[in-house]
Amino acid sequence: MTKLQKRTLRISIVLAAFLAVSPAAGAMHIMEGYLSPAFCIAWGVVCIPFLVKGFFEMKKVFAENRKAVTILAMAGAYIFVLSALKIPSVTGSCSHMTGTGLAAILFGPCTTGVLGIIVLIFQAVLLAHGGLTTLGANTFSMAIAGPAISYGIWLVCRKCNVNKRVGIFLAAAAGDLFTYCITSFQLAFAYPDPNGGVLASAAKFLGVFAPTQLPLAVVEGLLTVMIMVALENYAAQELKAIRFEK
Repeated sequence: MTKLQKRTLRISIVLAAFLAVSPAAGAMHIMEGYLSPAFCIAWGVVCIPFLVKGFFEMKKVFAENRKAVTILAMAGAYIFVLSALKIPSVTGSCSHMTGTGLAAILFGPCTTGVLGIIVLIFQAVLLAHGGLTTLGANTFSMAIAGPAISYGIWLVCRKCNVNKRVGIFLAAAAGDLFTYCITSFQLAFAYPDPNGGVLASAAKFLGVFAPTQLPLAVVEGLLTVMIMVALENYAAQELKAIRFEK
């Protein structure tokens, strides 16, 4: 990163830390109207540093090799399709696969954050899936927190010489599940249980999500492995362009 880019990133981190402080705050696709303005703003500004860094990383991808753009666009489309296949729940949110594990493995969590927020905007506007006021909360859970876990697990698996396909499966499935853990706590902070507080409320949300999300995470892990196998067979040059080891 250039000095200007580093300075911009530092400023965004300071801005996020300053603006995200809100009284009694703690707020996957959370719908319009389910979070107060304070929570909407707080989650939005927390996302800023990650998106700024992701923008610079994406710009670097474009500059280094145009072949990588094809894989990047495919990863974004994968997120859009999987996260649009939603199963309604009774909590004001919904259960669905995220599709972010693939992008996190290929490009890292911050670039995935940029892809994720683009997908979330289109889904909110075109599909009424999620919302514009809750964009920050949804971006943090699905496009930042989940991909960060996926990327971390992928790196650990590679370092420990775990079979590549097993590592891909674990990374994608864990990222999916962690997204919903974060969403449960976001809703719990916004709607704490009158008796048990935030933890009791989070346990209730997790209990509602679990029956559908656990099998969906397994399905997403398997799908991501299949996509990666297909890419290795039919897009080897593009993977080489982004320095992904076959």
